[in-house]
Amino acid sequence: MDIYTIIFLALAVFIFVRLRAVLGQRTGSERTPFDRAARNAVQGAPDNHVMPVPGAPLDPAVATAGAEPGVPSDRWRGVAEPGTPLARGLDAVVANDPSFDPRHFLTGARSAYEMIVLAFANGDRRALRDLLSSEVYDSFDAVIKDREKHEQKTETRFVSIDTAELVSADLRDRTAQLTVRFVSQMISVTRDKMGNIVDGNPDKVADITDIWTFARDTGSRDPNWKLVGTGSH
Repeated sequence: MDIYTIIFLALAVFIFVRLRAVLGQRTGSERTPFDRAARNAVQGAPDNHVMPVPGAPLDPAVATAGAEPGVPSDRWRGVAEPGTPLARGLDAVVANDPSFDPRHFLTGARSAYEMIVLAFANGDRRALRDLLSSEVYDSFDAVIKDREKHEQKTETRFVSIDTAELVSADLRDRTAQLTVRFVSQMISVTRDKMGNIVDGNPDKVADITDIWTFARDTGSRDPNWKLVGTGSH
């Protein structure tokens, strides 16, 4: 055995002894399992042994006082101002019906408004029955019967619907009620059986403001809204 072999063996024994003395010993600077879990939670690393306390976010910056987690404060931009009764009403409606979209609703309400006005003018009870609540239908039907009794006909033509905006939203039990203000321009005239004008003017465009309330059971599979209240200015 030459001198170099003896030197290498001595070094190997020295290194083995030093490693054995260190392995398994704590120096006081190691992190406990709890510390590692906390660090991983803050950094977003997965840890199957960490369970957040219910209602307490891991990152306080994510939660804003009084705000619903994950919901932007301007979710109803262009429809309702944040913090208003209308915005809170829309929040309540969408909480019961996640598919609800007020912008789509207003598009449908605009179409329904025109359909109902024209159906009423034409005495189209079949169309009205599908669009109105029973109470509103009965009041519309009474006017139609009165026109029929006096042999009168109404002619209505829309020039434009200038505005269709939400003015209130409410949830009563499971029933959502949305009130819309319509501002329109239309020409309307009522004639007797001889063609004589008894109301309105066929050559005059009238400015009309209607306040209508639509309702729908959010628990129903029927997606249709019905007119449940009318008013005008």
